[in-house]
Amino acid sequence: MSQNNTRLGILLMIATTFVFAMQDGISRHLGGTYNVMMVVMIRYWFFAAFVIVYAVRQTGKRGFRATIHTDQLPLQILRGFLLAGEIIVAVLAFVLLGLIEAHAIFASYPLMVAALAGPVLGEQVGWRRWAAIAVGFIGMMIILRPGAGVFSPYSMIAVISALMFAVYGLLTRYVARKDSAVTSFFWTGVSGCVLATFIGVWFWEPMARGDWLWMGILCLTGAGGHFLLIKTLEVAEASAVQPFSYFQLVFVSVIAVLVFGETIEAHVALGAGIIVVAGLFTFWRERMRARREARV
Repeated sequence: MSQNNTRLGILLMIATTFVFAMQDGISRHLGGTYNVMMVVMIRYWFFAAFVIVYAVRQTGKRGFRATIHTDQLPLQILRGFLLAGEIIVAVLAFVLLGLIEAHAIFASYPLMVAALAGPVLGEQVGWRRWAAIAVGFIGMMIILRPGAGVFSPYSMIAVISALMFAVYGLLTRYVARKDSAVTSFFWTGVSGCVLATFIGVWFWEPMARGDWLWMGILCLTGAGGHFLLIKTLEVAEASAVQPFSYFQLVFVSVIAVLVFGETIEAHVALGAGIIVVAGLFTFWRERMRARREARV
């Protein structure tokens, strides 16, 4: 398949964000009824099975052992633990804070990645990107409104979730210097499943028959979203399609309003808009820098 079909990549990225938005909506529903740890654990069982099957299909049984081999096993396991922990924290934020505000805050994670890329990866961060990060921080403060009487301490759960995902993204970029995407994908699912099971098994509770259907859909959307994301990055450059990941905020907001009766507060919309603009600017700067380096 072509590696530079940007139009198809954009369509796939938008589809990916829609599937992930559905996943978040179902997570909010189930997390509001059952223990979040158990919900994430069952979701990870399916996810781990999916990554194992995917790795085998990509490499064949003979090449499977070589494919999952890594010289960075502690980092790969840490990545998996971080993502599993981040999902638990994110679902808690969906339940306690609501989908709209949680996602508005979570949209700041690309700016956190940009800010941490220097000390963690040794990347050079110029003044323009620092300015965008500062603007995004202002947007987050507008959403959080610290010191205001309406400030919710649950907002910090969403901030922690964004920070955890940013660190996970940085570690993913770091291990990609030596390991293939299939190797990283495998260890993400398997190690995350181990942690989710170790925690979630202590919170098991009976689930209604109808909610098992929702759990099944949650597992399918999780695996389906990752599959679409893989296909997206197969046909287009990440820098070209990444800005369209913000469509997830739009889809999530629609689901939150229509299904859960949430409202879009003016300060949340304003803050999210500022964060998105700042994030798009950082994506653009990274793309320009990559083009300059390619010419050298």
